[in-house]
Amino acid sequence: MLITELKSKEAIQSLTDGKKVFIINCHGCREVYFPLDEAEALQNELKASGSVTGCVTTDYICNPENMELRLQPHMEEIKAADLVLVFSCGVGVQTVAGYLDGKMVCAGCDTIRLPGFQGVTPLEQDCGQCGECYLNLTGGICPITACSKSLVNGQCGGSKNGMCEVDPNMECGWERIYRRLEQIGRLDALKCPTQVRNYATDDAV
Repeated sequence: MLITELKSKEAIQSLTDGKKVFIINCHGCREVYFPLDEAEALQNELKASGSVTGCVTTDYICNPENMELRLQPHMEEIKAADLVLVFSCGVGVQTVAGYLDGKMVCAGCDTIRLPGFQGVTPLEQDCGQCGECYLNLTGGICPITACSKSLVNGQCGGSKNGMCEVDPNMECGWERIYRRLEQIGRLDALKCPTQVRNYATDDAV
């Protein structure tokens, strides 16, 4: 089980200012918690500014086939946008980012873990549900789960031919992040210093 918590208004404005935005809302885990009213109020402000090219509300975008089916009718609106802002858990954001090659995809929420059953949706991506989402700095690829060491400030230097030194069957997560940021023209994001992580948001500690 999980909670999706809206990122601060300032954090979202820093992503969207001066950009055309396409919005995706996922209500698949709404029976657990989704910040519906807060997200709607923030999105209405974006729409009033004229910066929103389109919006879709659906469920379970963590299922790649379902996500592709729901987004297909909106591809022209997505192409017109500078970034896609996803209000979902980290799995949904990563699934959308993996599908939209060359498009900047950002998280509007942080994901917080709750004990209990996670459901049966087939997941191709993973989310640490750590409460402090780095996806907006790493091109929609989670460094916590894509890196076997969960490094948040770059690769360790132990990879070989793009593969992880811990698991030779696993791609180096930070090489994936670098390639993704290069693809979407956001290598400047690597210059942003990573803040000391707030472990108080992680119930595993």
